[in-house]
Amino acid sequence: MALVETLLNVSSTGALLAALLLLLVIYFCFRSPEDDQEPPGPKPLPLVGNLHLLDLKQLHVCLWNLSKKYGSVFKVHLGPKKIVVLAGYKTVKQALVNQADEFGEREITPIFQDINEGHGIIFTNGDMWKTMRRFALSTLRDFGMGKKLSEEKIIQETRYLREVFETFKGNPFDTTQPVNYAASNLISAIVYGNRFEYDEPTFKEIAVVSNHTILMVAGLMFMLYFFVWHDLQIYNMFPVLRPLLKTWRLLMKHVESNHADIQVLVDHLRETFNPLDCRGLVDAFFIQKQSLEESGENDSQFNDLNLLMTVVNLFAAGTDTTGTTLRWGLLFMAKYPHIQDRVHEEIDRVLDGREPVTEDRKNLPYTDAVIHEIQRLANLVPLNLPHKTSCDVNFNGYLIKKGTCVLPLLYSVLRDESEWEMPNTFNPEHFLNENGQLIKRDAFMPFSAGRRICLGEGLARMELFLFFTSLLQCFHFTPPPGVSEDELDLTPVVGLVLNPSPHKLCAVSRAEKHNLKS
Repeated sequence: MALVETLLNVSSTGALLAALLLLLVIYFCFRSPEDDQEPPGPKPLPLVGNLHLLDLKQLHVCLWNLSKKYGSVFKVHLGPKKIVVLAGYKTVKQALVNQADEFGEREITPIFQDINEGHGIIFTNGDMWKTMRRFALSTLRDFGMGKKLSEEKIIQETRYLREVFETFKGNPFDTTQPVNYAASNLISAIVYGNRFEYDEPTFKEIAVVSNHTILMVAGLMFMLYFFVWHDLQIYNMFPVLRPLLKTWRLLMKHVESNHADIQVLVDHLRETFNPLDCRGLVDAFFIQKQSLEESGENDSQFNDLNLLMTVVNLFAAGTDTTGTTLRWGLLFMAKYPHIQDRVHEEIDRVLDGREPVTEDRKNLPYTDAVIHEIQRLANLVPLNLPHKTSCDVNFNGYLIKKGTCVLPLLYSVLRDESEWEMPNTFNPEHFLNENGQLIKRDAFMPFSAGRRICLGEGLARMELFLFFTSLLQCFHFTPPPGVSEDELDLTPVVGLVLNPSPHKLCAVSRAEKHNLKS
């Protein structure tokens, strides 16, 4: 009950509780026979639902454990909000791939509605989502996503990142900032048409504020969505809650600051726009909008707010996930030096001192397997982003009603005991056959699957390979002096993205091994 008292610490507590209790009474009085066809799950308590059974600090683990009791399709109530959870590779694949249309909608939580205002790519549905995703995917491909052009940009950025690592001269440092800057710069090159120096004030502000916003959203996700509001009807009934929550006010201040900084860059590109010289995605958006206007079409989806939110979405998705995966990778290498040694040996033998390129992946199977295992065990987005059913769905013998929030639990896919020999252990052999060649595993879904699969998957895979291989070619990563490998903490910081716990590493130069041949 302490959670309830904290969240509802407003002057209208009594009225709010009475209203919520009334809604619950109405809900139970008007249950339909179809409710008995719904998936099983623990019985909810009034107001708190099943929160008393859940560890919100490890919700992905808790839900995975509940699936072993209730089955691969079950429901839980996070506060008054009903969620259907899908667990295990076969069940998640059945929903996201085989029944993609029925499970392909995005559940847009009130907090993400506040931030995105119904625009952009990630938190939209219908024609808006289709148009913006199609535009973004087409533009990313035009600018070489997964091809030679993007490879050149990544290789250039690896050089800048190595220079930053070298400045620490083997002393302990936090990898977070330089790695996130490098990942953010690649998105900048594609979106704006140029990279930024790591100490450029506007760039630093965008990167820092974006990261803070993501962390704060993670903290508010359960409070503002799963607990306080059952759905948008209750949200609209009690709008007074938003400004009374201090964390919400601080979050929106960060969001507004981030949007303002990005808008400055967009406005500069608008002022210098030349339709014959498309520098990046922002220019491509201007060209598309101009073309529609000249042809007499008035496509309201190509508007300034949609452009801003599309840029924001790309930065959030492309910076935090790639940067965090790379940080996990360096931490795993320091934690498991015998694996790092094998990566060093393969890189030195195959590359012979020259810089890695994407084509080298097929000749570096062990290194590639290590990167795959980093993604699997790091399990960045364990809950996935919430989906929503687009219609009534008969699924695995249960009725899931239209508009139901669905969590396809990626943690359960990447740790499925029936799919992985050692699901909770860092083991690159998961991705190697008996001949040491890389193999494809169907249960490898770090980018999700189906209609909502990450549109930047190709770029992210290229980034991870080139950054990781380049850094391991040049450095040996160790714990700080006085800290053993066993003492390195692999406990994640839980949020929308699982970050490593705060830590420092030493990047010891392998100068005698990596006299790079450009």
